[in-house]
Amino acid sequence: MNTALPFPSSPKARADLKPGALYAIDGTDSYIYYGQVAPNKQIGFFRFRSREILIHEALAAPLMSRFGVIYPSIGTALRAGKWLSLGRHELKPELLEEPVLVQWPVGTLTVTLWKGGNILGNTVVHDPEIQDLELIAAYDATYHVPPRLQADFCETADAWSAGGSIRRERLKKQDLAARFPQQPWHQLPGDWVKVQ
Repeated sequence: MNTALPFPSSPKARADLKPGALYAIDGTDSYIYYGQVAPNKQIGFFRFRSREILIHEALAAPLMSRFGVIYPSIGTALRAGKWLSLGRHELKPELLEEPVLVQWPVGTLTVTLWKGGNILGNTVVHDPEIQDLELIAAYDATYHVPPRLQADFCETADAWSAGGSIRRERLKKQDLAARFPQQPWHQLPGDWVKVQ
């Protein structure tokens, strides 16, 4: 199946959020990325990209990242031709497990660890054990997902700017504090631990 980018617009398209639904995503970098809906409605994205649609190769690739996407924005992206539905496929086994996610309230260094609807406990944001865990957030399918997928796939030095893991979010806060030192909402607390 060969489709030029972006995909054809589909004015009546609706998002399918059932487990196993597979999507092709216009990465805006001339590549197609792939994501599959997990039982908790997060999307798992594969460490695979291509210039034409390659469903079997995408499904054979390992997971690269997994995060929440704002549900209505998926329908909007489908109608605009930014995402393309590829039907439902056997669910990647890694997507069956609930991930541990981190809730980081504004103005504190204390974070809460969640697994599904259960609180696992609290810790500090600089705890070395949680640096690669995903921050609880929801991304817009058209505006936030493509840069996040590019950052996750290429792992460039500035990948932190797309957000995601706790380490990336800490780097983002440090950058904002350095660039906007006069803005009180970007100032770091006195007990901030710098990312190494």
